[in-house]
Amino acid sequence: MRRHILTGAPGAGKTTIADRLARTGRTVVAEAATDLIRTAQAAGDPRPWTDPGFCEATAALQRDRRHDADRLPGPDQYFDRSPVCTLALARFLGHPVGPVLAAELDRAAADYAPTVLFVDLLDTLTPTAVRRISLPEARAFAQVHLDAYTEYGFQIARIPAGTEADRTALALRLTRP
Repeated sequence: MRRHILTGAPGAGKTTIADRLARTGRTVVAEAATDLIRTAQAAGDPRPWTDPGFCEATAALQRDRRHDADRLPGPDQYFDRSPVCTLALARFLGHPVGPVLAAELDRAAADYAPTVLFVDLLDTLTPTAVRRISLPEARAFAQVHLDAYTEYGFQIARIPAGTEADRTALALRLTRP
């Protein structure tokens, strides 16, 4: 089984590509941080990512979802983000790297395909309750992701701005055995 990572800045279109991959029958694992944010916001915390323990909670959920994905069908799995993305978030927010995230980072190179699908930003960014970042901040955050993945030995395959269909088709071509 190959685990492919979709990454990039918030609002780049990762989840849109992941959703399209799922509609074509591919196994997709949802982004952990977004789900944690939605849950916390529903419980009354408008900005849960500001908690220094947020990245640890994200890494723990990513770990659990990676384990759960072992029971899913198909030779390829597409992960909407990985622990290396969580490291990028920790660095971007100035949060500590705790033991769960550190352990997940130690396994990352062995657990995921060596080439990461980096979804480039579009020319606009629509803020949401979960995504509260400006386009300039998103561009800076994208670079933090690129640096983290390079540091951990991953190769970067860029998915440039384009239509949803074109970007999804490119993701499939790039992950073909």
